[in-house]
Amino acid sequence: MFSPDNFTPETGGLFKRRRSLLLAGAFGIAVLGFAAGQALLPPASTQAIAQISTDRPAGQYSFADVVDRVRPAVVSVKVKRDEPQTTYFDGDGSGSEELPPNVERFFRRFFGDRPGMNMMPRNRRVTGQGSGFFISADGYLVTNNHVVDKSSEVEITTDDGKIYTAKVVGTDPRTDIALLKIEGRSDFPWVKFETKAPRVGDWVLAVGNPFGLGGTVTAGIVSARGRDIGANPYDDFIQIDAAVNRGNSGGPTFNLAGEVIGVNTAIVSPSGGNVGIAFAIPAENVSRVIASLKETGTVTRGYIGVQIQPVTKEIADSLGLKEPQGALVAEVQPDTPAAKAGIKSGDVILAVDGQSLKDARDLSRRTAAQKPGATIKLTLSREGKERTVEVTLAKLPDEKQAKRVSPKEESGSDLPRLGLSIAPAKSVAGAGHDGVVVTDVDPASPAAERGVKAGDVILEVGGKAVSTPAEVRDALGDARKENKNVVLLRLKGERGTRFVTLPVGRG
Repeated sequence: MFSPDNFTPETGGLFKRRRSLLLAGAFGIAVLGFAAGQALLPPASTQAIAQISTDRPAGQYSFADVVDRVRPAVVSVKVKRDEPQTTYFDGDGSGSEELPPNVERFFRRFFGDRPGMNMMPRNRRVTGQGSGFFISADGYLVTNNHVVDKSSEVEITTDDGKIYTAKVVGTDPRTDIALLKIEGRSDFPWVKFETKAPRVGDWVLAVGNPFGLGGTVTAGIVSARGRDIGANPYDDFIQIDAAVNRGNSGGPTFNLAGEVIGVNTAIVSPSGGNVGIAFAIPAENVSRVIASLKETGTVTRGYIGVQIQPVTKEIADSLGLKEPQGALVAEVQPDTPAAKAGIKSGDVILAVDGQSLKDARDLSRRTAAQKPGATIKLTLSREGKERTVEVTLAKLPDEKQAKRVSPKEESGSDLPRLGLSIAPAKSVAGAGHDGVVVTDVDPASPAAERGVKAGDVILEVGGKAVSTPAEVRDALGDARKENKNVVLLRLKGERGTRFVTLPVGRG
C-alpha cells in the first residue's frame, strides 16, 4: 500500500499518470553521508563478454550458460538524495518534532495552519535502489534516469560484492537513460548492445541486481514492439513477459547470444506487484543516447517546429486520404525549419525520407533521432495532392526555451491546469467547424488520465458551446465561481461523442 513513508519511483513516476504502470526502482529513507564525484578516464580497449552458442536442441536448452557469462556485468545502483521534510514547531519555538507525512496531512486537513503551529521545511536523506550494467571495461555503466535523478551520491555494488562510487556523466529524462562512470579500473566485465532488432517471440532474459543481494534472472519472450505507454513523446518500448521486479529498473534484457536488447524501465502492476508485463527501452535508442551523453553529457535532438496531432479516420476521410496515418500539422511555429520550408497548418506529413509514418508520434521519434543540421525530406499531403519538401533540422529547444517561444502561450490556447493545448476547430483542417480541437495533451495531466487525446474536439464546457480557447477559459472560470470541483466536457473523437469530467482547479 502506498504511503509517503514508503516512497518509491513507482509511486512518484508513472503511477501518478497511470495507476497500472510502475517504474521498477525501489526506495527507502535513511540518513547517510555524501561522497565526491570523480573525473573520467580514457576508454579501455578490451573485448565484451563472449557470446555463447545457441545450437542445442530446443528441448535441451538451458539459460545457465548465458546467465553465467552476463551476470558479472550487472550491478546494483544505490543512490542518496535530499528531499524536503516538514518539521512541526510550537508557537514559542521552544521545541520541535518531526511529523510523519500522514500525520501532517491529518493536521492540515482537519485543523489547517493553526496559529502557533508552524510547519517548517527541512531536508531528509532518501536512498533509492535500482540496477545497471557495464558497457565498457573502463567503468562506464547504464541505468535509468529515474534511478539516479537528483542524486547527491551514487554507489555501485558489483556481482562479487565490491562497492564503488560512481559519477553521473549525463542523463536524458526524455528516454529515461543515464550514463555513469567508475574510476580506477579498466577490467570490469561488460556486455554489448545487439545490432539486430529482436523479433516478437524471441526468447529474452531480464537480469537485475536489486538491493545489492546479487543478480536475479527471469526468462520470457518479446511480446510486442513499438509500445507507447504515455511516458514521453518518444515512447518506443519493447514489451516482454519476463518478470521484472522492483529494484530492477536500469537492468538489461538479453537475447540468447548474451547481447543487450533493451534496458528495463517499467512494469505493469495493477496491485503493486509484478504480473509479468514489462517494458524495455530498445538497444538502438539506448546506444544513440549513450553515445551523445558520453561525448557531451547531454542529448541533442532534431526539431522541425510543428505542433502535430493524430490523423483520425474522420479527418482522413475529410482530407481524401486512403488511410488514417501520418501526422496532421495543427500549427507551425514561426521562424522554425518547418516555417522556412513552407509547411502549413492543415498539411499531413505522410513520410520521412521516403519511409511512411505510422502516426504522429512516429514523426516525433524520427525527427528526434536526427542530429541538428541534418536535412530530411518530408512527403506532405495538401489539398489532396502530395508534394515533397526538404527541411534542415534545428536543435530541439529545452523546456525553458520552448516555453519562451511557444506561440500557444502568446495566443492563450493552453490550459496548464488540465494539461491541454487547444485551438479553434475551424483553424485545423479536417476538425470541422464546431468546438475547439485538442492539439496536445500532457501525459501526466488530469486530462490524459481521463482519456482525452490529441485530435479530440471539445464541443461544450459546463453545458456551454465553445468555439474558441477564450470561451473555454470563460466556461472554466464560471465553474470556479460556482464553487464546482469538476466541469463536464462534451467531446467528439475517434470513439464518437462522449462526456468527460475534469477537475476545475483553483488559484
